Amino acid sequence: MANRSLTADEQRLAELGYKQELARGWSGFSNFAISLTIICILSGCFTTYSQAWNDGGPVAISIGWPVISLLVLLVGLSMAELASKYPTAGGIYYWAYRLGGVRWAWFTGWFNLLGLVAITAAVDYGAASFLNSVLALYGLHFVLNFATTSPSAILQHTFVLFVLILAAHSVINVFSSHLVSLLNRISAWWMLGGVIVIVAVMAFAPASHQSFAWVFGHRSNYSGFPGGMYAFYVLPLGFLLTMYTFTGYDASAHLSEETREAEVAAPRGLYRSILYSAVGGWAVLLAITFAATHIKAINGAGGTSVAVIESALSPGFAKLVLDIATVGQLFCGMGCVAAASRMVFAFSRDGAVPGHALWRRLSAKKTPTWSVLFVVTWSLIITIPALFGNKIGTPVAFYAVTSITTIGLYIAYVLPVFLRWRMGDRFEPGVWNLGKHYRWINLVAVTWVVLCVIIFCLPGSPAAVPWNSSFSWSDFNYAPVVTIVLALGVWIAWELKAKHTFKGPVRTVDDPDVGTPEDPALMPA
Repeated sequence: MANRSLTADEQRLAELGYKQELARGWSGFSNFAISLTIICILSGCFTTYSQAWNDGGPVAISIGWPVISLLVLLVGLSMAELASKYPTAGGIYYWAYRLGGVRWAWFTGWFNLLGLVAITAAVDYGAASFLNSVLALYGLHFVLNFATTSPSAILQHTFVLFVLILAAHSVINVFSSHLVSLLNRISAWWMLGGVIVIVAVMAFAPASHQSFAWVFGHRSNYSGFPGGMYAFYVLPLGFLLTMYTFTGYDASAHLSEETREAEVAAPRGLYRSILYSAVGGWAVLLAITFAATHIKAINGAGGTSVAVIESALSPGFAKLVLDIATVGQLFCGMGCVAAASRMVFAFSRDGAVPGHALWRRLSAKKTPTWSVLFVVTWSLIITIPALFGNKIGTPVAFYAVTSITTIGLYIAYVLPVFLRWRMGDRFEPGVWNLGKHYRWINLVAVTWVVLCVIIFCLPGSPAAVPWNSSFSWSDFNYAPVVTIVLALGVWIAWELKAKHTFKGPVRTVDDPDVGTPEDPALMPA
């Protein structure tokens, strides 16, 4: 069969050392949509609303969101410059290799992998929780009684739904990459339409609203810590709402090998998804907070967005809002599996994951089937503690998973950003770049992430402090434990074996046994 010339995308990928294996059928809009879908303001803003409500109150939401969004945008812009320079499915891990060497790549890749698995778990569990609330509103009693008020039963039902959602997302991602691309485009429009409908409903349907002064000035502290700790400890804990919501936008980089004109489309998809989500998310959060007039009922339910919605709206409008949010979260989980599986595929392609020969296999439809199964299996395992809530039935483990997501991903995000900043003007930028502004943008981004990692490792309540008399394991924030154990495990693996065997990215472009030789689209010129 006659050879054909490589496209510009295939040529650039070959220069980076990789043969075109994944199907390159994604448009720039699809690339933007995958990050927008995973950021998913209909997920993060709703499922972790209580984090800011209890730790900081309305000001942590109304003022905290836009301020922190700007800091996140600086992180995203720093990453976008690298996505343009190195448009590969390995994304962050590959950037670290080119900028710092094999050891940096090893640690960056594993933190990225932890974060992507954790975000899949957190998003799908959050979707299951919302779906449980929706089914309860409809009074569904089929096999399981979703109308139950028993805290333990609610946790069990949520976990069952979580397993079913993971299974559904596995099937979708295994079936076809083009199907995932189509659903992500639909998801982007669902997010836009959903935000408009939800804001309109929360603005006009409630009988009353809070004042502007209350929404932008009221401070709350339901953490259990003394009021004197508000500014330097309690309020920062509430930042998890924003930081957790803004995770997963590295998907634009991981899907770059499937995106046309990736050197421009991937960086644009990355930073634009943050920008659009910042505006839309603020609108949604303000709409919810202005409608939060039944304070006693909201506090009694743990400060959740569901409590605000159900107390402010009629059953019909509450169902509408929760239905829209739940569908958006299901789209989000699907995108998380797609991005995480591509990372597992790329990392396995370079021999970094135990059993890598299996995880890097592609199906006949060029989808990373075994990587998908890897992601959903580990997502299920790390969420098992959510079956056991604290004394009031709150799945504290879910919030720990959101912290793990944020810590793991943001550590991975800024390691190559730090390396790029350290390299200075010796770095040769790609088509899309920050120019000289990288100097202050990179520095602010790294500093902010270091602070956030420290904050999200802290106990969320007095009952989570090990030396406190009221300490309870059900309230314990195990995010720092998981992070430390992972770091030690990765370091031990490096010292014992990986530093002798792991050589970084493998040049598959030189390997005739990789890919699909009979397909002209995958053959070098």
